[in-house]
Amino acid sequence: MAPGLALFRLAKKEGIKELTFYGFTQDNTKRSREQVKAFQRSCVDAVRLISSEDASLLIMGNSNSPIFPKELLPYTKRTVFGSGSVKLNFLVNYGWEWDLRGAMEEFSGGREGFVEKIHSSDISRLDLIIRWGGRRRLSGFLPVQSVYADFYIIDSYWPDFKAEHFYEALDWYNKQDVTLGG
Repeated sequence: MAPGLALFRLAKKEGIKELTFYGFTQDNTKRSREQVKAFQRSCVDAVRLISSEDASLLIMGNSNSPIFPKELLPYTKRTVFGSGSVKLNFLVNYGWEWDLRGAMEEFSGGREGFVEKIHSSDISRLDLIIRWGGRRRLSGFLPVQSVYADFYIIDSYWPDFKAEHFYEALDWYNKQDVTLGG
């Protein structure tokens, strides 16, 4: 089974109400043409898989770019499959600068006004970020929503996903002192 679908099903089973996956970033499009095409195909295939699940899907990314897979345009507005019991956000051709640009140009008020103007304003604040591949950086992943997120690092790569990774991350997170800056 595809790692994303397996993780989605585990999260649903555990009562997690919202998940966000990174498909590919705008920075990833600087890679070879073959890799970019593989990213695009993988994202389209992932949406085909999730369409048979109970998900409320939102594709978030620069859909005006020629790199954005045109097959995914209908999902740039939240789309419900089945009962839509889990909000699933999927970042495709996403870039933090693209996300924040409109808010930065119009910013004149408090934090709430800023958050409402970012492209990803429909994505909730993140509690836990699980990072595969041993990387210990944000890589532009939803900077506004990530401000108080805890990071759990897994040295294995994403294609090697195992259910134990997910459960170890949840166990670790449940032991954290969540203060949200307070």
